[in-house]
This record gives sequence, structure tokens and C-alpha cells, in this order.
Amino acid sequence: MADLVLTDVAKSYGSVNVLKHIDLDISKGELIVFVGPSGCGKSTLLRMIAGLEKITGGELQIDGMVVNDVPPSERGIAMVFQSYALYPHMTVRENMQFALKIARMPKAEIDERVEKAARILQLHNLLDRLPKALSGGQRQRVAIGRSIVRDPKVYLFDEPLSNLDAALRVATRIEIAQLKEAMPDSTMIYVTHDQVEAMTLASRIVVLAGGGIAQVGSPLELYERPENEFVAQFIGSPAMNLLAGEITATGDRTTIAVEGGGTAVSGVPSLAGDMGKKVNIGIRPEDFVETAEGAEHIFSGRVNITEALGEVTLLYFEPKGGDDPVIGKLQGIHKGLRGQTVRLSADPAKVHVFHDTQSLLYRDRPVKRITTKAH
Repeated sequence: MADLVLTDVAKSYGSVNVLKHIDLDISKGELIVFVGPSGCGKSTLLRMIAGLEKITGGELQIDGMVVNDVPPSERGIAMVFQSYALYPHMTVRENMQFALKIARMPKAEIDERVEKAARILQLHNLLDRLPKALSGGQRQRVAIGRSIVRDPKVYLFDEPLSNLDAALRVATRIEIAQLKEAMPDSTMIYVTHDQVEAMTLASRIVVLAGGGIAQVGSPLELYERPENEFVAQFIGSPAMNLLAGEITATGDRTTIAVEGGGTAVSGVPSLAGDMGKKVNIGIRPEDFVETAEGAEHIFSGRVNITEALGEVTLLYFEPKGGDDPVIGKLQGIHKGLRGQTVRLSADPAKVHVFHDTQSLLYRDRPVKRITTKAH
């Protein structure tokens, strides 16, 4: 399996720059997930790695070899697409054998590879069926098996579960996770718009926005320590709330006067020079807790809509000035809150502070200007 290094990689179509300054190291055995809003270049970057799109700037190395001008068939890469692209007149076995036969591989080795892939993907009882006799999840497993038999350096997945219904998505996602455990040295790059897939499958997530990389990190790092407002609001559902405020005290913790009358205390250590600075505080809906009337709170508002989901209750507060509504996510069932004024607070360790879109936790890092608004 392979290491990949992307150095200042760019893609443009004429005068339109789709991707720019992509710097990324991918180590052997990682499962890297590309996420981002529609049109951010996720699939384009994947296709550039595969060789299906020409790299218009920078350098791509696979195992130390520059492959910018190497044809797709010689890069040692296998790609699984959204559509299964199975030959309808061939059995599962024949579909998995086809590429190896074209490569004139000995029959004994072809049979051995197909049997091994069938065991990993639990396809051994389906090898003599035609694709029309398979479920969507089974067809996707065959498409993955067709890649496994080639023993590639890198596996590329371009939204492989997007054509499946909700139940099959969950089942197939679990199967892909089990596949990765069965092939720990395999290098995989996976494109998805589904946050659950990204958070549950990835070794690291690459968040793309505005033609570049907004942040790279483990799923929990992106969730707990977003470097900028874009990542803060893109990772997590519902999105993180952002409330305007002003720093009023600094030290080991930062105190912020929140517009609307609340007060927030954050575990973010700040400098004396931050006094009076206009900031946004970020609080995830699930980190809010309800506080009693008269108690110190961060946010107070009238509940416009409630959604009782059993395990949790979502509270949507009336937006002020046309802004997005503040959302609270309280554990358990909470009845009769619609139309009521509710006060919310949060643990200081869960309160994020952003200045000029950048987290104050990362003041020592280069600021990444993300111009694309989070969806």
C-alpha cells in the first residue's frame, strides 16, 4: 500500500480556479475522508488523484514517485463510483474476474484473488448470481470486491453509498468499516457529503471550502477543536450556534458579554490585549443546558418550534434581525416549551471563541481565510 503527498496542487478550468494550494500528506493505512459543501471540489480532487482529471498546478506523489503525467491505469489505484457499473450479463464472479483476465493473469491466481475478496465481503454465496438478483448493498459490495482483487496501492471511493436507502446505507457503512479493519494496511480515500459516514469511518477528515483546505484532523478534533467558523458550523448537526459578543475579562478563562444580555465564560485562555475585542462565541446545540430564571445564562429567548425526538428535544428560538435561529438540543423529553422563554448556559470547556472567523485557540497558527459560508 502507498503513501500520497500532494504539494501545492491546483485545478482550474480556464480562468476558473476550482482548487488551489492543496497540501496534504496521506500515510499508508489511513482512511481519509474528503467533506465539504456541494461544488467545493471533493470529487474533482479524488479524480485528480486517480488521473481522470489533469492536475493544472503542483505535484502529486505516490510512494515517492511523481505521477502527474502517469496514466490512470499505471498509478496502482482502484476507484469505486456512485453507480455500481457492473456488467449486467456477467455473474458476480465474472465481474470480479474481468479486469484480471484483461491483464492476462494466470487463472489460478485470478480464482485465488476472487475467493479471498469474496470471503472479506461475504460474497461467497453470491458468486454465481447476476447483478439483477442482488440488492443495492450487495451490488456495491461487488463493486468494492472488483477493486480488491486488483490489489491496488490506493482505494478511492466517490460517494459509494449515495444511491442506497437509509437502512442499506447504515449496513453498508458498517461493512466498509469492517473491510478497513480486515485490510489495515490499505490506503483509502473516501468522498462523502454525509457527516455520519465521515465521523464514523475516517482516520482523518479533510474539510474543503473556498477552493482550499479549511482544516485537517481526526473526527473528534474537528468536532471539539474547530480552527475556524466554517469548520465549526459544517461539522455537527444541527450546526454550531454563533453568538456575537465582546470580551470583558481575560486570564486563564475568557469572559464575554453576549449580545442580548447574556454572559459566557470560555476555557479559552486569552491575552490582556483582547479586552474589548468583538468576537463570536460558538456553542453546539447539544452543549446547552437549561438554567433557572434569575440564574446566570448565556442565551435567553422565546421558543418558536420544538422537535421531540424521544432521546432529545430540539428547541428553535425566534431569530433576531433575520439571523439564523439559535438551536438548543436538550436531553430527554421537554413538553410545553413552545412559546416560552428559556434560558440556556454551557460548560466553559464547551464554549468556543472566534475572532475574525478564527478560533482564539489557534492564535499561533496562520489564519485560514474561509470565504464560503457554511451550509
